[in-house]
Amino acid sequence: MSHSLHRRQLLALGGTATLGAWLGTTAPRSALAQDTGGDPLGSYQWPVLRQDFLGNQPFQFDPAIQVRGPQYADDAMNVPVQVDATAYAGRVQRIKVVVDRNPIRPVVEFQPLRMQARLALRFKLQQGSPVRAMVLLDDGIWRVGSTMINAAGGGCTVPGASRADGTWERTLGQVQAQVIQDFLGKGHGRMRVRVMHPMDTGLVAGIPAYHLEELQAQGPDGAVWWKLALSEPVSENPLLTFDFAEKPPAVLQLSGRDNGGVRVQAEVRAS
Repeated sequence: MSHSLHRRQLLALGGTATLGAWLGTTAPRSALAQDTGGDPLGSYQWPVLRQDFLGNQPFQFDPAIQVRGPQYADDAMNVPVQVDATAYAGRVQRIKVVVDRNPIRPVVEFQPLRMQARLALRFKLQQGSPVRAMVLLDDGIWRVGSTMINAAGGGCTVPGASRADGTWERTLGQVQAQVIQDFLGKGHGRMRVRVMHPMDTGLVAGIPAYHLEELQAQGPDGAVWWKLALSEPVSENPLLTFDFAEKPPAVLQLSGRDNGGVRVQAEVRAS
């Protein structure tokens, strides 16, 4: 199946999601639980989402996995979300952030490595949807946290500001980054990274998918502190926030690439 056909089918599914959710409010509780795979938010997309992203691996819904976002997204192209799995400090292997009703469901996949299991970013939201954090622990069991974010929609199917005004070519790949060694006097460091990139979803007529695919931060000794895989729904000019689990090094090398082969390189010094 072609990638473009797959996306059209996902858009069609997304268009029926609101009706399905409305029907779910009138269905018997037992039928709803069966149809939604026991999802606490009652999403009919969950069984498919689970199969696509977890397969037959064991999982459980877990309120300790916190997904924080607005009740209503005023700007569907820049929806803030924070995923926090620090309740399982030292045990988190990877975190997948996915959106049930987006035409492109994966947002990021985060490997904390030497960081805290917490990440903040902004993403595009096509319509009101559950937002998930799927967290793999060292026992091989996925823990899933969720929140519901409502929106007028359209965030995935309109061009970003830099694409609309043509400035994206002049700023492509530029990095703004900062490491604060003692953030707000809380005894831990914070790293904020912004990479200039249009992050095109491929769902706007005449504009193919063009987005950052991976980023990582490496210390002077060659150790990788965190890794992040990015998908099209991450907002234009991604702004990412990471928290250190230990004292950050004086210098970090940020590197990455997009799906067109353009490399991202920057040196980040702690302050």
